[in-house]
Amino acid sequence: MSDSVGLAPHRFAALIAPAVDRVCVAAVQAGQDGGGAELSQRYGGQAATGFLVELRTRLTEPGGTVDGPGFAAVTRYRDPAACRRAVDRHVAYGMVHRRPDGTLAATERGAAFLAELYQVHAEVAEELWAGHEERVLRLAATAGHLVAAALASGGDPVSDGGPGCGSAFTALAPPYEPDGTPAGVLLLNRLSALRHHRADAHAHAWGAAGHTAASIVELPDGPQRRAIELETDRRAAGPYATLTAAQRLDTLADLAALPG
Repeated sequence: MSDSVGLAPHRFAALIAPAVDRVCVAAVQAGQDGGGAELSQRYGGQAATGFLVELRTRLTEPGGTVDGPGFAAVTRYRDPAACRRAVDRHVAYGMVHRRPDGTLAATERGAAFLAELYQVHAEVAEELWAGHEERVLRLAATAGHLVAAALASGGDPVSDGGPGCGSAFTALAPPYEPDGTPAGVLLLNRLSALRHHRADAHAHAWGAAGHTAASIVELPDGPQRRAIELETDRRAAGPYATLTAAQRLDTLADLAALPG
């Protein structure tokens, strides 16, 4: 299959984004319903664990940290003051350590929570995608290849600066993958990393168009919005150029077949 037959990297970037979103949202929600909410409550609830879940792929790693710019990129559409207060609560619960420069790390208690969270995600993914084991293995391998390709290019989806253009992707990728991590967890965390890569591409696209995080949220559908989405696809396309058109088609088919 030739790349000229409708699956060029930028076109694939547009097609895969909603498929990745669907699979990630379904798995995370299943995790909440399948033990994640109860686990969170044991450690103090959302006030204690919220950002640990979001930053899990970096903070689970021994010594793993998320610096201030990385945290700002991950939370670019949220109120900074509200995010600081949320982190204050995590610190008060003894789950997160915050350095003077704003860098975040899990405490011993936070690390224990994250280890249990990985186990919950493993159990939930196994149940959610039962009967699709080979598909999950294929997708996990492809997603791992794409994350590595994005990191090899610096993790930056064609940056030219501008507001909101920090990198959520490099803050959280590569995901922490200890020996024996089940394929379902590998898939979920690698797809989550690819979501952040596209989010960065989107931020670069609207930043280059003169928008801020606040103004892009309010921008209605129309020519300017569509132009920004097309530019997002272009900036997010780099890793997908490392796949053949046939591989891109197979990946879309596998994602579409996953329950959730």
